[in-house]
Amino acid sequence: METATEVNSRQAIEAQAQAVLEQVSEEGVSESADFLSFKLASELYGVEIKDVEEIRVWERPTPIPRAPRYVKGVINLRGMIVPVVDLRSRFEIGECEYLPSTVVIVLRFQAEESERLMGLVVDAVSDVVSQGQNELYPGVGESAVSPYLQGLINVGEQVMSLLDTEELLNIERILRKEP
Repeated sequence: METATEVNSRQAIEAQAQAVLEQVSEEGVSESADFLSFKLASELYGVEIKDVEEIRVWERPTPIPRAPRYVKGVINLRGMIVPVVDLRSRFEIGECEYLPSTVVIVLRFQAEESERLMGLVVDAVSDVVSQGQNELYPGVGESAVSPYLQGLINVGEQVMSLLDTEELLNIERILRKEP
C-alpha cells in the first residue's frame, strides 16, 4: 500500500511526463529533430520523440527466467506484452535504485513485419530538446553506450548523448548476454 507521500510523488511524475508529451503535441514536429531527454545517473541522454509511445511511472515488471540481468521483465500495456530493459544496467553505469522519479519510456519500433513496443527504465525524464542535425557531433571513445550512440549535442551547459533507437531496440542484441 502506498503512503500519501508516495502517491503525491507518483502523481507529480505522471504530471511531468504528461506535460512533456503535451509539449510535443502542441509544438508539432519541427524541421530539426526533437528528442526526449532523460537522466541516467548524472548523465543526460535522448531518444527521438517520434519513437516515444508513452512515459510510465516505474512498476516492477514480471520477471523473465534466464533473461540477461538488464532485462527486468515484461509489463502488460493495454493487452500488449512489453519487455522492459534497464538502461543503467545495460550501459554499465552502475546499480540502479528505483526512486519515485524512476520512469519507463515506452518506445515503438518496427520488428519484422509488425510494430512492437519496448520499455526503457531511466532515472527521470527531463524535457523535449530540438536540435538541427548540423549541431550533432560524433561520439568519442569506446564504452558500453558506443554501439547505440547516434551522436552528441550541446544542451545548455550539458552534453546530451543521442541514442540510435533502431540499434537500441535490436532484439537480437538485447537478448545477448554482452552489450
